[in-house]
Amino acid sequence: MADGGKRKRRYTEDWHSLPWKKFQRNVRRLQQRIYRAERRGDWKRVRSLQRLLLRSWSARCLAVRQVTQDNRGKHTPGVDGVASLKPKQRLALANTLRKLTEWTAAPIRRMYIPKPRTIEKRGLGIPVMADRAMQALVKLTLEPEWEAKFEPNSYGFRPGRSVHDAIEAIFNAICLKPKYVLDTDIEKCFDRIDHEALLRKLNAIQPVTRLVRAWLKAGIVDEGELLYPEAGTPQGGVISPLLANVALHGLEAVLAQAGPRKYRPIVIRYADDLVILCVNLGASIKLKEVAEEWLAKMGLRFKPSKTRITHTWKEHEGMVGFDFLGFNVRQYGVNKHHTRTYRGKPGFKTIIQPSKEAIKRHQDKIQGVIRQYRGAPQVALIAAFNPIVRGWTQYYSTCVAKRTFSTMDYLMSHKLAQWAHYRHPCKTKGWRFRRYWKWQKTRMNFSDGKNTLICYADTPIVRHVKVRGDKSPYDGDWLYWSERLGRDPTKPKRVTRLLKRQKGRCAHCGLRLVVEDVMEVHHQDSDRNNNRYANLVLLHAHCHDQAHSKRYQ
Repeated sequence: MADGGKRKRRYTEDWHSLPWKKFQRNVRRLQQRIYRAERRGDWKRVRSLQRLLLRSWSARCLAVRQVTQDNRGKHTPGVDGVASLKPKQRLALANTLRKLTEWTAAPIRRMYIPKPRTIEKRGLGIPVMADRAMQALVKLTLEPEWEAKFEPNSYGFRPGRSVHDAIEAIFNAICLKPKYVLDTDIEKCFDRIDHEALLRKLNAIQPVTRLVRAWLKAGIVDEGELLYPEAGTPQGGVISPLLANVALHGLEAVLAQAGPRKYRPIVIRYADDLVILCVNLGASIKLKEVAEEWLAKMGLRFKPSKTRITHTWKEHEGMVGFDFLGFNVRQYGVNKHHTRTYRGKPGFKTIIQPSKEAIKRHQDKIQGVIRQYRGAPQVALIAAFNPIVRGWTQYYSTCVAKRTFSTMDYLMSHKLAQWAHYRHPCKTKGWRFRRYWKWQKTRMNFSDGKNTLICYADTPIVRHVKVRGDKSPYDGDWLYWSERLGRDPTKPKRVTRLLKRQKGRCAHCGLRLVVEDVMEVHHQDSDRNNNRYANLVLLHAHCHDQAHSKRYQ
């Protein structure tokens, strides 16, 4: 085995000199073997390979690197106050992860973040750094097994799947036939999962079961008081999203069996948000009861205020269509010259566009930035607006959003005119226009000559291709996943362009950039204002850290 004792002792001198390429290949090879063994039903081999991966020095080092260098919340401390580790401390932590039978879970730190559009707050549980590393190691072991078993229409918190896949799945399900929709989400999903039911469903090897039980039962330090949870998995842990998906696994199969035989219901789930599509109203009501009964076994239930049955084309209970993940899904009647007929009559057309609530949230955010930068120079306002506009348009670049983008440009121009008037109330409208707007190519843009505000309508609309239900990043099909990564709507255009230029490989280590990797754009001359593509390369987050550490040594 490549992870022998002599090899371990040789690698304990310098964290940066470890053979990371070899480590990643070792772990990826074992994960693919676990995935293939689970697909063919060889459970004995799955358990054996999982034990091997848990003991692997390669996996332990990668788990430590993930939580100390890659994760976005790596600088958030737990109850011990540790927010970062030095290279020698990372090596010591990787060596500590071998003590599986002696591991004890430390209490987690509870912190609250506000929920959008409500006065409620979401409670996050922040584990200590050592528990995060052990959770990352266990996730490396469990995820390939469950990726081979998860249902095809589950999209949240899974590698290689996104919101846009869920929306495209809805479009494919209703584009030829209108359906009734049970639109709902699960109330406090992470906080109410039954521990014993989850562990029974997990059915993992003994060391993993013991660790997961310890994390579920770990104390919570909330405003100085130590509490012990009776249910739920804490949000904020590395393994919590995977455990939530495990808890909800099986709902789609149960509803498919309970629905009408002629027209099987379609269940599309993104984390704890789900829609159930069925052609019959009576069947939709029955499926709701079946789903509630199934969820009760896991200690969960639907949220009454967000549970409703509607129709994609006709009015039902005063509503037509539904909102899901920031998109509005609805069908509109049109004449026979614009679409296929439906039952011999003029048919319908499915339109998916940004929801009114999402547009309002974005407008409120823009207004807040305007207030914040009232007295700031134009270049600061442009620098604050461009990432917001770019991210919002990128999210909706796969739906029918051109008209919405044009409207947003119109509203933005009015807000910018008000901003200019606030700065120069004694100047004329024409003077302010000549001062802050420049003629560029074929139109006037809000620009100072060097920096230009992005226009919403400049974003092209590109239809998204849904991920195949039987595909997983652990199946070894590099061609399929590299092509999808180059068209990923969740990645900025700059990232996808660099991916294609680098042929899908990191410019520092030369390894493939896969869907679960955290990627960073690196400026080769260390000038962050020089954004020419000749100066940019795409790196892993840990490779980006290493490149900067070498520069300052």
